[in-house]
Amino acid sequence: MKKVLITGIVASGKTTLAEQLSEKIHVPWYELDSIVYHKTEAGRYKRTPDEQLEVIMDIDKKGTWIFEGTDRESYRCLFEMADTIIFLDTPLWKRRIRILTRFLKQNLGIEKCAYKPDTMMLKMMYKWTRDFERNRADFEARLKLFKNKVIRLSDHKNLDFDKHTYS
Repeated sequence: MKKVLITGIVASGKTTLAEQLSEKIHVPWYELDSIVYHKTEAGRYKRTPDEQLEVIMDIDKKGTWIFEGTDRESYRCLFEMADTIIFLDTPLWKRRIRILTRFLKQNLGIEKCAYKPDTMMLKMMYKWTRDFERNRADFEARLKLFKNKVIRLSDHKNLDFDKHTYS
């Protein structure tokens, strides 16, 4: 059975890694942001934590999955549910550059996004990054509880697909 959680902060490479890993091991991947913020014809709305958990449990019933997203209290159950946890601990300088690059690409129509790529969102991404760094010790303490199944990478390109089995 393959259940992989890919976590990290904004612009760490989670989505890129999830796409690559999904293709390599033939397991569907899910963006946790899409589970939190459900898109309907009327627009996007934020699901309650209970609704988020319900969606996660429905996906879990299928047996295999890759979830990717930032650390949120509403879906920390995934740390226990996952067979493998990949923490993308991309250097801060690289994430800052990626945030700005993504913003520019989205505003030029080169890259799609599910939110409005305005300056408020840009500021929020930098704020979330600062908040993560300020609260890193708390995250590291939670991660340590699952150390037997954690793979820590400094870049999504550093994953040796052949070395890890994703049992």
